[in-house]
Amino acid sequence: MVIDVQLYTGRNLDIVTQVETIGAFGREVCADYGLYTAGTAMLETAERLVDAEHEPAVQQYLLLAGAVRALAERAHDANLVLDAYLLRSLSVAGWAPSFTDCARCGAPGPHRAFAVASGGAVCATCRPPGAASPAPETFVLLAALLSGDWTGAEASTERPRREANGLVAAFLQFHLERGLRSLRMVERA
Repeated sequence: MVIDVQLYTGRNLDIVTQVETIGAFGREVCADYGLYTAGTAMLETAERLVDAEHEPAVQQYLLLAGAVRALAERAHDANLVLDAYLLRSLSVAGWAPSFTDCARCGAPGPHRAFAVASGGAVCATCRPPGAASPAPETFVLLAALLSGDWTGAEASTERPRREANGLVAAFLQFHLERGLRSLRMVERA
């Protein structure tokens, strides 16, 4: 749910004085296992990226609320929404991947290799050992997900989607320094 809460500062705890529902997405998301697991992975990612002891992260909140709304409305495929959310939330956190230019030297692309530790696509000169070699269509899909080009993302085929799922999960795990427990439960086609 997305709610607007009015609080009164008490002695020890804040007192809720008013609550208004802005968006109720629970019924739609919880009724479908695929939507539920995608939403859970998004929530766990947001929890890891936002430090609760500091100022609220408004961009992360808006990104999460929009992604959950897209899941509830079934606006796009749940896996595409999840991957787009993960890429964008990492970008907001300061780990924006590169899918066109070389992430190390900035050489214009397209490139044929993806190195998680380097920050995305890498040219032949900067390619470290063990870099993945996804299909060119996968780079197009990843760039579309990051930029919000849903027409381009939904036009993708099964192979680029599978490769993108793996690359996004690896990129997320590298930057969070551990995997998400909920990501293993996500239904992947």
